[in-house]
Amino acid sequence: MKSPLLTPMAVIGAGSWGTALAIQCARAGHPTRLWGRGAAAMRDMQRLRRNTRYLPDAEFPGSLQPTVDLAEALSGARDVLIAVPSSAFRATLAELEPRLDTPARIAWASKGFELTTGLLPHQVAHEVCGDRPGAVLSGPTFAREVGAGLPTAMTVASRDESFAKELALRLSGPHFRAYTQSDIMGVEVGGAVKNVIAIGSGIADGMGFGANTRVALITRGLAEMTRLGVQLGAQRDTFMGLAALGDLVLTCTDDQSRNRRLGLALGRGQSLEDAQAGIGQVVEGVSAARAVRAVAGRSGVEMPICLEVFRVMHEGRPVRSALQALMGREVRSETE
Repeated sequence: MKSPLLTPMAVIGAGSWGTALAIQCARAGHPTRLWGRGAAAMRDMQRLRRNTRYLPDAEFPGSLQPTVDLAEALSGARDVLIAVPSSAFRATLAELEPRLDTPARIAWASKGFELTTGLLPHQVAHEVCGDRPGAVLSGPTFAREVGAGLPTAMTVASRDESFAKELALRLSGPHFRAYTQSDIMGVEVGGAVKNVIAIGSGIADGMGFGANTRVALITRGLAEMTRLGVQLGAQRDTFMGLAALGDLVLTCTDDQSRNRRLGLALGRGQSLEDAQAGIGQVVEGVSAARAVRAVAGRSGVEMPICLEVFRVMHEGRPVRSALQALMGREVRSETE
């Protein structure tokens, strides 16, 4: 029987992040197949050996095979990595599950609560795929930098320790380090909440506020994220790691973040519709704000920053009113 590290890896989703992960896996020396829904785009990738729309500067390694055929992508794959927006995660799993070999394991790089149910990706995966081994990839990563081979670290979280380790080994190379985690709940809560906080950070910067404001939002945003995660059963220490604090800082401070750029536009007075149109890609924090608000409400967790970001985007609250509401809150202990 072949080693799991020598069997093909199938990456489902050929956007910027799926492409970057496929490049990294192939760069690390493992046979990798990349599949996306746009047949014409996949044929262009076969011919040009790069994703000209999302990562035009990243050439495909020789062991990366783009394909227009989903059955070909999955054939013989021990591990299947899904990199689609969270809104498409359940439907993608439902399409894949009947086609997977019995021993196949699934991993995903999708982040966020499911809007209709409030479930996290690992909970959705359990509903659709049962007890099939699963793992989440998360952390402070921009696709362009991974595609360029710049030094990067991220987290692979799974309740199956051997799967987490094998997947981390598949991805790791001279400029890419993957750590393992068992607290899948904490890792996914971090990935779900950080996009909402990043929009808030962008709003503040778009309004012309300084570094003090940005750091206050990051720090108090981390407190909100941790409160929710612990309430849902996560380990507090997880929120000091790559998939929570690390990803939060990255997304709040660098303009490669679509969520931060959306916030910048809102802070400068643009409408939500115009801001989204200007970015031209899915901005996960827009729907995440709705889902986080709903989950926090059901869980009895106070998340004032996330609430005000929701109100700005979905209830038309002026950004200055949102700031005043946050600054006018009752004085309390920092540890509450």
